[in-house]
Amino acid sequence: MSNLLWKSLVVSPAVLGATLLVSTTAMAAPSTTTVSPAKQAGVTEVAQQPEILAQTTIDQVNRYSNEGNQNNSQSQVTSVSQFSDVQPTDWAFQALQSLVERYGCIAGYPNATYRGNRALTRYEFAAGLNACLDRVNELIATATADLVTKQDLATLQRLQEEFSAELATLRGRVDSLEARTAELEANQFSTTTKLVGEAIFGVTDVFGGNTGDANNTVFQDRVRLDLQTSFTGRDVLHTRLAAGNAQAFSLVDNGGAAINTAEGTQTFEVGSTGNNSVKIDRLTYEAPIGPAQVYLAASGGRHSHYAAVNNPYFFDNTDGGNGALSTFASESPIYRIGGGAGIALNLPLGKGGGILGNSSITAGYLASEANNPALSSGLTNGDYAALGQLNFSVGDRLALAATYVHGYSAAGGLLFNSGSTSDNSFGEVLVGTGQANALSTTNASSSNSYGVSAAFRPSDKLSVSGFVSYHDVTGFGAGDDYEAWSYGVGVALPDFGKKGNVLGVFAGAEPYAFNRPGFAGNDIPYHFEGFYKYRVSDNISVTPGVIWLTSPGQNSNNDDAIIGTLRTTFTF
Repeated sequence: MSNLLWKSLVVSPAVLGATLLVSTTAMAAPSTTTVSPAKQAGVTEVAQQPEILAQTTIDQVNRYSNEGNQNNSQSQVTSVSQFSDVQPTDWAFQALQSLVERYGCIAGYPNATYRGNRALTRYEFAAGLNACLDRVNELIATATADLVTKQDLATLQRLQEEFSAELATLRGRVDSLEARTAELEANQFSTTTKLVGEAIFGVTDVFGGNTGDANNTVFQDRVRLDLQTSFTGRDVLHTRLAAGNAQAFSLVDNGGAAINTAEGTQTFEVGSTGNNSVKIDRLTYEAPIGPAQVYLAASGGRHSHYAAVNNPYFFDNTDGGNGALSTFASESPIYRIGGGAGIALNLPLGKGGGILGNSSITAGYLASEANNPALSSGLTNGDYAALGQLNFSVGDRLALAATYVHGYSAAGGLLFNSGSTSDNSFGEVLVGTGQANALSTTNASSSNSYGVSAAFRPSDKLSVSGFVSYHDVTGFGAGDDYEAWSYGVGVALPDFGKKGNVLGVFAGAEPYAFNRPGFAGNDIPYHFEGFYKYRVSDNISVTPGVIWLTSPGQNSNNDDAIIGTLRTTFTF
């Protein structure tokens, strides 16, 4: 009989109506909205931001059911008059009064309010239903005849008979859901971690004079598997595995010698392991602390992980496979000074309509030799780069940023690099000419770099962005000082031809420096790029594009180089 009553209660209009009023667990579901550092900076682009990992349904129901034991609600009320915000004129007053005084399965908040006008979540409904059923079952078990009458039981029995077909259907669905849930729980990868992957296939070749003759058509790849773990729902731990076999083309001068330059480097060539061996190329953690967003990097940290680069549709999650083809068009070179391990902070400066209402400040410190305990290395005595940036936005149409980076490098270092500044090879250089990159080979050097960037979106179908950077390098020896410049502007047409497609054109000058001893060439190395990202599906895009390099190595006597690429990106 008790089983029959229990099932009949499920369809009882009185009980179902009661649960819509239950406030025993009337706490709103915690917000799962996260704000990336770029969003906090008020920019139009999206930086890598933390994903929220779902909890199982039963865990959430239990959490809401137990909130009354966490000082979120008061003890059981005995009269509806104990609720300060419930009036006799309320439409549900009589129903609430009956539930309180007859069945006793209604409770309120610590401040003696009921909050009956707020929305009810599905988890709260489930927890409230469970609370009322437990109370009614308790009354039945104790044979409290004056509260649960025979007439009530007869009514419930008739309802059960009338809705027997619906009940049978519901039981079948519940059984099926329970079986599927059990299977998912048994085979799930993790309750806190999800896998985000990207695989890039690139067919590319370079044409033009000796450079074209010295290179062949190649088919290259790069794969990244990012394990994104969240412990609070608002934080994210990135553990990224990478492998690849891509390498940049060798640009050749008119004498047949290789040019000391990183011009034309493509994004999928960054982080290549050379022979598809696997390595951890990023280990970072992001979490909010008060109004600020904190970024911690144990390995593979980059300034563009936490700072707004203001280059939408060209920048894609630090050299991803859905933005521009080249590292130069992807982001300002100022963000490629140093990297490694360190800490960064994004702090909003105001809210609302004040002059600083949409502003934020970004500060970060990354050291490339943080793991080395040698006297001239480590977190503070080795190569490092410290960044400060002021961000400002006007609505969602205009974003501006002013950036300053102070860097230090030991002898033989490189100005624009991925954090490995201790050798003088250009394998780690990601952008610019040899004149702009090569620091003193005999003395340490420090640099002060200044940059401005802007992104303007006059309409949903047009985006214009650009940057200018100036770099003042001071060497600790005679003749080691020099200056470098870089600038660029891009125009993107999102949803061109089809939703998700992007047509992009970018032009500018890769980092260059004039009148450096030991280097030939004082011409400006212009970079022109065009690409069209075609979205095949939500997970596949194909991007054909062309990169045109003039005066490679800052020498107009060298033939122009033209790089043609067909890039296919798989994301999952």
